[in-house]
Order: sequence, then C-alpha cells, then structure tokens
Amino acid sequence: MATAGGIGTVAGGGRPAGPPNILVVLADDLGWADLGCYGSTRIRTPHLDRLAAAGLLFRHGYACSPWCSSTRIGLYTGRYPTRLPAGLEEPLTTRAAGNGIPADQPTLSSLLLAAGYETAMFGKWHCGWLPWYSPLRIGFQRFYGNFDGAIDYFEHVNTTGEADLYEGETPVAEAGYYTSLISDRAAEFVAADRAGPFYLQLNYTAPHWPWEGPGDRDVGAEIRRRFAREPVPTPLIHPDGGSLEKYAELVEEMDAGIGRVLAALAGAGRADNTIVVFTSDNGGERWSKNWPLVGEKGDLAEGGIRVPLILRWPAAVAGGQVTDAPVHTLDLTATLVDAGGTVPDERYPLDGVNLLPWLVDGADFPAHDLFWRTSNQGALRRGRYKYLFDRRDRSVLGNWPRRPGPFHLLYDLSVDGREQADLAGHHPQLLDDLRATWTRIDAELLPFPPEHPGVPTTAEHSEPD
Repeated sequence: MATAGGIGTVAGGGRPAGPPNILVVLADDLGWADLGCYGSTRIRTPHLDRLAAAGLLFRHGYACSPWCSSTRIGLYTGRYPTRLPAGLEEPLTTRAAGNGIPADQPTLSSLLLAAGYETAMFGKWHCGWLPWYSPLRIGFQRFYGNFDGAIDYFEHVNTTGEADLYEGETPVAEAGYYTSLISDRAAEFVAADRAGPFYLQLNYTAPHWPWEGPGDRDVGAEIRRRFAREPVPTPLIHPDGGSLEKYAELVEEMDAGIGRVLAALAGAGRADNTIVVFTSDNGGERWSKNWPLVGEKGDLAEGGIRVPLILRWPAAVAGGQVTDAPVHTLDLTATLVDAGGTVPDERYPLDGVNLLPWLVDGADFPAHDLFWRTSNQGALRRGRYKYLFDRRDRSVLGNWPRRPGPFHLLYDLSVDGREQADLAGHHPQLLDDLRATWTRIDAELLPFPPEHPGVPTTAEHSEPD
C-alpha cells in the first residue's frame, strides 16, 4: 500500500452526486494486530485484507473508550460517552431506566433516517435494555441481535443466562452460530431492492468470549449448564477455555461473514458508492495480539484503545492508501453525518471532527485533540504526543515494588508506541498544556460516582493534580 502523504493529505476523488450507502462493521475486543493487514501471521483475514487494500488503512485509529458499551454510545451519539449516565459504567450492566441512550437523543441513525436513509442494526446493541431502550428507539428501523454485552454463540443466552436474541423488540429462537446468523442477515439487507440509500450497523460479538468456534456447539451447551451451578461471575467469561488457535477461529469466521456481506454488496452493484468502515469497539484482551502496543481492553494505554480501522469508498477515496492520521470513533460519526447529507442537532453538538474534506476534497488533515476518560485514567493525544493521567499504582520497572499514583506521563507515539519513555520532564510546558485541556474537557462531563468500582478510594489517588 502507498502511504497517504503521512498525515497531510488523502487521494480523494471528490464527492459523488448521490448520497452514499453506509456500512459500519464493528468487531468486539479485536486486537490491533489481529488482522493480516495489520501484521498478523497466524490469523487469516483475506476479506478484510482486501478491504484495506482497496481503501484507506489507519495506523493510528482509536476507539473513543477502552470499554465496549461506552464506545458504542460514542459512535451513535457522536459525543463523549460520559455525557450520558450509561457511559459511566465500565461496561454497562445496570438494567434500569436512566442507563441507556434516551429516545430523544439525536444519533447517527436518527439523523440519517430523517435524511431519507433506510436504517438497520444487526448484532450487539449494549446501550440499554428493554423496556426502556432499544435500537428501534434511536432511529434504526430494523434490529436483529442481542441487547447484552455478551451472548453465547450457539445457545444465544446473555451474561445472566437469559435468552437474548431479538427480532426488533420481540424475542426469537433461531438455531445457528451467531456470527453466521448476523452475517447472513446483513448480506440479505445490502442486496435487497431499494430506491434510496441505506445505513447498516453490523455489530459482531466476535472475537469476544465465550471462546467458541463454529464447531463448538457442545461447548455452548456446557456453558449453559454452568448457569445452574455457578452463575456468578457469568459462565460466559469462559475462564477455562480458549487458545490462540480458537481465538483465530472466531476472527476468521467473522472475516468470512464480512466477505459474504461485501460480495452481496458488489453483486447488487452498490459497492462503488458505499462507505464501508471496519473497526473495533476497544482493544483486545486475553488471546488477542496488540503488539507492539502495551495494555489491553479497559486500559488507556495504546493496547486498550488503538484498534484496526479501515475505510473504503471507491467512488470518492482512492484505494491502496495508509495513513498515520490519529482519529477516533467520534470523528467517524461526524464524518458520516456529513457524508449522509445532514447536519448535527445544534442542541447536541458533536465532539468529533468531520474528516470528509480531508478524505475527498484534498484538504489538509484537520488536526485536533483526541480525549479519553475512565474512572481511573485519562488521556489526551495531540499530534504525535499523548498525555496519560493514571491514578493507579505503577511500578518503576517490571516487577519492582509499585508506587501509588497519580502519574502524569507524556509519550511521543511516533517513535514510542509501547509508551515506555516518559518525556514529561523534557517538555514541561507541553505537559501543562495537555493537562489543562484534559481537565477542561473532563469538567464538562458527568462525574463518576464515588461508589464506582473503578474510582480510587484514597484522596491521594483521586485528584488529577
């Protein structure tokens, strides 16, 4: 692949006359190096590799949170997840009113629906539970999938052992491997006859636990039996299962399903003017490969938030490009809102930056800060530099005794993706500027409640300065 001018420019072909179709594919807990196009040598992902070769691959693409539910909230609303109470949970588990995306919250789906798009979501929702919340209440006209944060691939039960497969808001029973079921629905949807554009949100649970490949129906049955014996913590966590080979099966089956969807899109003659975005909701965990990054899901180190990100739009963006431009989930929302011919609701301004002029009009990359926040960490990326605020204990080196936080760290990600060389002492003014910006944004968001399990309990750990 050719490098797209580093961070400066992208070879774009201008905006097509008609509105593009939009297909956003979200993996679940996929590691940064789990695809062939990102350097994996043990997992075969030919369809995603071809997608990248025909589009734009981001080497510095990020999820807006290291947690699955909050990234999804950010994607749909285009705003920092902790502007909503549901975004404070890590991840969302409270099944109650007040813990989801409200129906009156403008979303990517509701804005595109109002602009004339046909909208659908297949797969994982994880933004609130019935009877209060649903994809159908934020602008999706169709939904087939699960509400919870995890589902057994064969038994289709959630983290509490309850059946969790829905058609709209109606429970349904259907046999089959979950990854294949939603892939087939998506392929059918993109190939259907329609006069106008569509927006399809395809949310895989792969490669999230439980560790079940397409041939592991007996494993699913055993996990379901465990709910009667030891339901807490949920048997879906599958702590005695998995392997590198099994994890590869989950990723490869997802890749095969995406291949069927892309083939159906091409067969319908719609591939040219369809924006296809592929990414993950956060970094990988347990069996994933994040190398050379450190950290994993739940951590604001690079391994928890830097994720595969691919964008293909043949009618407007030349293929075979790679960029080091740092972007995250909220930028995708702002970009897709503009690409769909609509505008944000002025009462709910977006927190991301619209990348469309850079992607298709030859404009320079819109340099902007990327902000993250969890109950015990914070981060801000500006250009090549990343500020990491960590309330947790850290060791000086390796297994040395740990020291209490907070820590204020500065890394140059252009040369130190492993975040090992703290440059805070070399650039004190830059560190102060990044800290001040992070603190200002943090003050605009909802506070984490004192009883939150991730909030430090001692005063010296709880203050950012």
